[in-house]
Amino acid sequence: MIDSIKGPIFYKDPASVVLDMHGLRLKLSITVSTYNSLPDKGVETELFTYLNVREDLLELYGFANHEERNMFFMLNTITGIGPRSGMNILSGLNPVEFKKNIIAGDVKSLTVIPGIGAKTAKRIIVELKEKFVDQDDDNMDFMSSVDDGKAGDAVIALMSLGYRRGQVNHAIRKLESAGELNGTIEDIIKKALKKL
Repeated sequence: MIDSIKGPIFYKDPASVVLDMHGLRLKLSITVSTYNSLPDKGVETELFTYLNVREDLLELYGFANHEERNMFFMLNTITGIGPRSGMNILSGLNPVEFKKNIIAGDVKSLTVIPGIGAKTAKRIIVELKEKFVDQDDDNMDFMSSVDDGKAGDAVIALMSLGYRRGQVNHAIRKLESAGELNGTIEDIIKKALKKL
């Protein structure tokens, strides 16, 4: 697979960009958010790519960052969502907003995207919500702020009770932002349980 392409911009519009590869010009379909992040014409840029190969067609898609491309890959795992639909969805919402709306189960935010009806929106939410929660997109930054490792022990204890890592990390982050990540491990666990 072609992982990324780097070269000066020959042409760009909100749906596509042409990069000049030493005289070979490659056209990539892009999202609006990728378009907004592109530099001026003639300036070198790098786009992460996905090559869609069909019997009668080769399509190259470009993304400004890994997160957007990963979101595109996830969308393409859903029945009825192809590469073009995935690009339309990502053009309608930036990846961070999209992820928040999926986790919140916000059908309305998806149905405003052309070509996405209520049925498709519900399917997207059902198939992606748990993946996003489990991904824990904010990572575990709170761990570095707790020198004695109490938060880490609390996470392990809560996971042993059957909670998913993403859910637990989300609850611990809420405690940290509220300044409540203190006390014994038992105190942290009790407070986190109220957030779960």
